[in-house]
Parts: sequence; structure tokens; C-alpha cells
Amino acid sequence: MKKTLSFLLVVTITFSSIAQPDDPKVMHETAKTFMRSGDFDNAIIVLNRALQNDSKNLEMQKDMVMCYYLKRDFAKASEGVKTLIDRDDADVVVFQIAGNIYKALEQPKECEKLYKKGLKKFPKSGPLLSEYGELLWATKDFAAIKQWEEGIKADPGYSGNYYNAAMFYFYTKDKVWSLIYGEIFINMESLSERGAAMKQLLLQGYKEKLFADADLMKGEEGNKSEFAKTFLGSMARLSSLANKGLTAETLTMIRTRFILDWFTNNASRYPFRLFDYQRQLLSEGMFNAYNQWLFGTSENLAAYENWTKTHTEEYNTFSAFQQNRVFRMPPGQYYQAQ
Repeated sequence: MKKTLSFLLVVTITFSSIAQPDDPKVMHETAKTFMRSGDFDNAIIVLNRALQNDSKNLEMQKDMVMCYYLKRDFAKASEGVKTLIDRDDADVVVFQIAGNIYKALEQPKECEKLYKKGLKKFPKSGPLLSEYGELLWATKDFAAIKQWEEGIKADPGYSGNYYNAAMFYFYTKDKVWSLIYGEIFINMESLSERGAAMKQLLLQGYKEKLFADADLMKGEEGNKSEFAKTFLGSMARLSSLANKGLTAETLTMIRTRFILDWFTNNASRYPFRLFDYQRQLLSEGMFNAYNQWLFGTSENLAAYENWTKTHTEEYNTFSAFQQNRVFRMPPGQYYQAQ
């Protein structure tokens, strides 16, 4: 009799546990596991059940919309995101997701309205300014650069605007911002594919833009940025160092003298994190390795690999240092004249 009662008690507890609804937080984690593995259908099944117990949960609703987006069911994704946009607690990510959906649906006008609405709520959002600029650029609207510049000014810690602005300036006559924004981006995304590709453009920019003409100030009469003109003036005094061509070695020499000149004459007027970082590397004996890393791989990969073998200690010291630091531009160091 006791055994029978014990068995019935175990069965009752077991069925009671099964019958009880699962914790929405646990179910959300399960759904995210399915999402990471690319099983969006199972993620949707789990999220639907979790939302029955926590219907207002913004994070789960965002993941639901993302599941539909990633499985390319844009109609359902669009239907779901419309309800999120109007929520009082809608965050930047909601507007980013919505923007991606409208782009996938090829609805640029709706997408532009969305970004304007998002920027009205989050006027200093680097991601939204970056993506709005990308939308404009896709329609060949050169006003895109205004969005990216505003993103750099308002949210200097976000890398996307540096990338987009640098790419824009590489295809203009600009000699300064393509190089500066490009190098900032490389340091912010030193391990990404875009960062590696930007190195090639940076070397090309020094060759084809900055030092292409012996007179660096030629055509700069209308430049409204005093910072840019000061940068060019300092580089112009070093122009003769490019007489034998530009290599990782000659660029190291030019950039070393530039930093010494800048901190003697201009740093107090124009504090700038990128130049502070370069001076730090110079003072700690890593500036040569940094420039090899920055330009050597694009100039001649085999020669760079040989350099790392013949300068093992120098290379290892810089690599260890680089892996343990995060490069970010601080607020208040914006010198572009729009």
C-alpha cells in the first residue's frame, strides 16, 4: 500500500511539473539556441509559447521578428515589426531591424520614414545615422555623408560611420579625411574583414591622394577645416621624404616626424585620440611594428611576413599589446567642417 501511494505521488508530481508552463526566460534562451544554429522554425515555435506567458516582452518580440527576417519571410517580419516601432520602449535595435526589413522589401520611402522617426527619438544614434546614410547612398544621394559625419560627431565610439565616411572620401578629391577616418576604423575593427580591406585603401590613399602631387596644399584653398589644413601643412613639410616612393619604411619615417611636429606645434589646439595613440606607440618602441602591420600586408605580404620573422620580439610585443586594448575615439574631438 505504501509503495502504491509513493508511486502515485511521484506520478502526480511528474505530471504536475509537465503541466506547469515553462519559465519564459528559459524558453527564450532555448529559442536563441535554435536561432544560433539556424533553426528558425523551432525558434518561432518556442517563442510563440513563451510570449503566451510574457506577451509584452520586447526582447522576445524582436527575436521573433528576426526569425521571420532571417528565414526570409519578410511579410510576417514586416507585420511584426510595425507593432514594435510604435511601442514607447522601442529601442535603436527595433529601428535597425525594421530598416533591414524595409530594405529587403525594396521599400526605400518607407525605410527613410522609419529612419527619420528613429532619429527623432534617438538623434545621437551612431548605428541609425550610419544605416540611414547607407540608404541614401544606395539611391546615389550624396547627402549620405552628412549622416555619417553627424554619426561621427554624435557617437564617436561607433565604427560604422568612420567606415562609410572613409569610403566616401576615397572617391572624392579629399586628401585628409579618407586617411584619418580610414585609420581610425582599422584600429576600431582591427580583426574584421572590412578592417583588412581598409588597409589596402589607406596605402593607396597615401600614394594616390596625399603625396600624389609634390605640393600638398594645391587645391586646398577652399578647405574650411582648419584641422585639415594644419594636417596638410605639417605633412607638406615632409613631402621630400616621398621622393624615393612610398613604402612601409618611408611612411613610418614620414609619420614619425609628423607626430613629433604635431605634438610640438598643434596638439594643444587639436587634441586627437588617433595621434595620441600613435605617439604612445612611438614612445614605447612599437610605432615601426604598427606601421608594418598597417601598410606592410598591403604593400608586399611576403616581405611583411619576412619582417615578422626577422623582428620577432618587436612583432610579438606589438601583437600582444594590440590584442589587449580597445581603441575608441572620445567625444569632443570632431574637427570636420560640414
